[in-house]
Amino acid sequence: MLVQAAGLTIHALDRVDLQRIAQAREVSARAFGIWRTMLLAPPDRRRPLLEEADLPPGLAATLDREPAVVPGLPPPPPHLLRLFRVEALMGGPPRFRPRDTLTGMRGDRMLVSLRLPDGDWLNLAIRLTPPRPWHSETFLAAFALMTVAAMGLILWATRRLTRPVRQLAEAADRLGRDVNAPPLPEDGPREVATAAHAFNTMAGRIRRFVQDRTQMLAAISHDLRTPITRMRLRAEFVEDEELRAKMLADLAEMEAMVNASLAFAREESASEPTVPLDLAALARTVLDEAVDSGEAGAEAVSYAGPERLTVRARPVALKRALANLVQNALRYGGVARIRIEPQPGGVVRLIVEDDGPGIPAEALETVFQPFRRLEDSRNRETGGTGLGLAIARNILRAHGGDVALENRPGGGLSAVVTLPG
Repeated sequence: MLVQAAGLTIHALDRVDLQRIAQAREVSARAFGIWRTMLLAPPDRRRPLLEEADLPPGLAATLDREPAVVPGLPPPPPHLLRLFRVEALMGGPPRFRPRDTLTGMRGDRMLVSLRLPDGDWLNLAIRLTPPRPWHSETFLAAFALMTVAAMGLILWATRRLTRPVRQLAEAADRLGRDVNAPPLPEDGPREVATAAHAFNTMAGRIRRFVQDRTQMLAAISHDLRTPITRMRLRAEFVEDEELRAKMLADLAEMEAMVNASLAFAREESASEPTVPLDLAALARTVLDEAVDSGEAGAEAVSYAGPERLTVRARPVALKRALANLVQNALRYGGVARIRIEPQPGGVVRLIVEDDGPGIPAEALETVFQPFRRLEDSRNRETGGTGLGLAIARNILRAHGGDVALENRPGGGLSAVVTLPG
């Protein structure tokens, strides 16, 4: 747009110069023509001829006994003298040369007084009319066409330049949701291909890191299950019933922690397809299953929101995330209320509320760390394994959403889930 503005400015200045030159030539030619007419006409015919003359804009002529240029008038600037070629009168044939030539400036007009042989003066008042650089029948159409063409080129160039960046951002978003997302095409200009290759290399390293960690946890789980099973069998032969019950409880807790660790690792490499599902129905199902399993009574759960709300998600994974949040609310708050609120822009908010004591503000984020719990005990009846919230956040972030905890003003805790529509 700056280039177009500069081009139009140059065009306008050029038109101004052309208009001034054309106007000066016309005024000069008419002035010389009037001078010759006055010079060749009989004295009694000069005034009628001057009154009948067709003078262009910017030129006025009178026939007087005295010159219009009087002493004290400032002289015309040199460029006006050159523009109107006043000196050409003095360089013509002798018979057409004026006896005297006077020039001066009065306001914005240049005065030229030419003395005829009989003593009369032909007084010319010359004024340049303001130029009109944009005065053209086709200017508006040409300007509109240039503007549309310039905007089209700007949009085309901008889209072409930003397309690789947009593709890279989309690939990064896909990688954040699915570590096994397809690689980014390594084509286009050299810089773009280099960036795409670096991104694919990084994605491959992340993919190998996740796979190696999953395989390591699977191997650890396999190795731990065998001694846990042997210890459980040996505990059955312990005669002291109280001691046997404690040992079996510890072994059950160890096995639950191993299984939870495996589940936490598997969530990052899950390959469940994304399909349209009814989020409202899924939320009611999670609450019903909590009641059926005996985790809570029917009066401890409730749902508020639309009857149907379709989102694209992985059904099993999303159900597990909601179940973890509901179990957390029931375990610490005694109740679990789910509320769904569609937001502008296609975003969906799902809120799980409880009536518990809440948690300190400084711990609202740290509780999402794996194996991080606020209470010191590792009793599964009171605290679980410390992976429920971490697994829920991993699942929701893999869907392009997130979850955050907020203390309710009236007491209790809210787990606020955001999901793309």
